[in-house]
Amino acid sequence: MKKIRKAVFPVAGLGSRFLPATKAQPKEMLPIVDKPLIQYAVEEAVAAGITDMVFITGRNKRAIEDHFDTVYELESELEAAGKMRLLELVRNVIPKHVNCIFIRQSAPLGLGHAVLCARPVIGDEPFAVLLADDFMDVDAGERPVLAQMTDVFELEGSSLLAVQDVPRADTRQYGIVSIDPFKPNLERVKSIIEKPSPDDAPSTLAVVGRYVLTQGIFDCLEATGKGAGGEIQLTDGIAALMEKEKVLAYRYAGQRYDCGSKLGYLKATLAMGLKHPETGPDFAEYLKQFQ
Repeated sequence: MKKIRKAVFPVAGLGSRFLPATKAQPKEMLPIVDKPLIQYAVEEAVAAGITDMVFITGRNKRAIEDHFDTVYELESELEAAGKMRLLELVRNVIPKHVNCIFIRQSAPLGLGHAVLCARPVIGDEPFAVLLADDFMDVDAGERPVLAQMTDVFELEGSSLLAVQDVPRADTRQYGIVSIDPFKPNLERVKSIIEKPSPDDAPSTLAVVGRYVLTQGIFDCLEATGKGAGGEIQLTDGIAALMEKEKVLAYRYAGQRYDCGSKLGYLKATLAMGLKHPETGPDFAEYLKQFQ
């Protein structure tokens, strides 16, 4: 069984829900305490053994490329000032053995199109997809979510969708699956529907921003064409893939924060602020006044 060594990060979205903050910077560069969302996602991929990070970018996304590049002037200034701890933080944004590859998505044609843009780099290998908007936190000692999924893939060899139960009123915000029992925390997907109304949703089990996919998804996306909103929907490609091979839904261990929404972003900032070694105790003390 091939190991997952490549991950795709679709980062070309406009981030309109965070305007005006995202007018001149990518939403993926919004910080949670002291690191941008995209760095947390990349660190999760590194922990899963990923060595090739493929960023599908668009206009006004240059800051992401700059973030993972070397900044010689900054490093020289920090070194000259003897600020060695900060210097190490800057140098270790991306490990030396990891490759960053940037591909421009020429038009906003949807998540499925973004994944399809990565085909020349992915080739005939299975790969991961991470949406930085979906911030995944795990308890101390727990494997990061993508690492949990790559472990399962090595055992099962099938495409995996990270899923969680959501309120029925929220089904119109997600791809929703119906399932057959398979193994603990792992079910076989029978159907997948993009953003159904609560009345039409086959379940309340929603796909969230972590995927492990076989290379078969590319032919499915090319054949599917445009769907809802005039975009190439990854959900439609997965539905087509299910006609050819098994697709599994994985109930991950961890907490997801929807950082594509203001409330979710604030919740993630609060949670990580309490966990951060520099801010945790003082922040917890500060919050007592609001109880």
